[in-house]
Amino acid sequence: MEERDKAGKARNGKVVNCLYQNPNAIFRLICFPWAGSGSIHFAKWGQKIHASLEVHSIRLAGRESRFEEPFASDIYDVADEIACALLPLLKDKPFAFFGHSMGSYIAFTTALHLKEKHKLEPMHFFVSSTPAPHSKFRPRIPEGKEITEEAVSHFLLSTETTIKNFIDNEELFQQHVPILLADFRMISNFIFDTPFEAVLSCDLSCFIGSEDTAVKDLEAWKDVTTGSFYMHRLPGDHFYLTEPSNETFIMNYITKCLELSTLSCY
Repeated sequence: MEERDKAGKARNGKVVNCLYQNPNAIFRLICFPWAGSGSIHFAKWGQKIHASLEVHSIRLAGRESRFEEPFASDIYDVADEIACALLPLLKDKPFAFFGHSMGSYIAFTTALHLKEKHKLEPMHFFVSSTPAPHSKFRPRIPEGKEITEEAVSHFLLSTETTIKNFIDNEELFQQHVPILLADFRMISNFIFDTPFEAVLSCDLSCFIGSEDTAVKDLEAWKDVTTGSFYMHRLPGDHFYLTEPSNETFIMNYITKCLELSTLSCY
């Protein structure tokens, strides 16, 4: 039993990255990265965010310490894996989800899985730079076309869904092509129809860069929850959150939302 517990913890540690553990935290913030990326960017938030939060960042298969594992192809399998890894972290403290771009969809499917299978739900759901999963404006690789390196490069540039310096750096781009292809295949296969009724009950906040012209219809996210809905536009493009001032705003906003949610319970 002890060996099984150790194996489980080791496995969970591969899926969930917490660089700055905070045992005295009141809340846990679970962050879901964008297509082609790893867990490090959001894991570093743990050093900057308010002391009431402990930050955990999701690490998908095929990158960082999981580079030898095959890439995921089904977003629902990914959600199941993440939910299993998160369960030990979510039962003793209130938690929230934050997802950027592709990460918003993985966060959403994980939230659905947790609610359906374990009756757990985030206190607040934060999404960034992505249309609602059922929106007709959701960017897609053209149907029937093979998802090739050229198609992904063109899609990223035309929709501004990556940092342009990344595309311009041929060596860096080539290193990440397999990850990008896998992530885009997974997201292209993800289908979520307009819900007849809300599937979540938590409050939901959307963030978007003021110059992110490719992302439209974030308001449709309000269809998925009975909770309150909030929208924030911050200066910048699809990766507005890499600007220090925007990053600080988001962290402070998340902290305030969670603290107010706790006060409203009394």
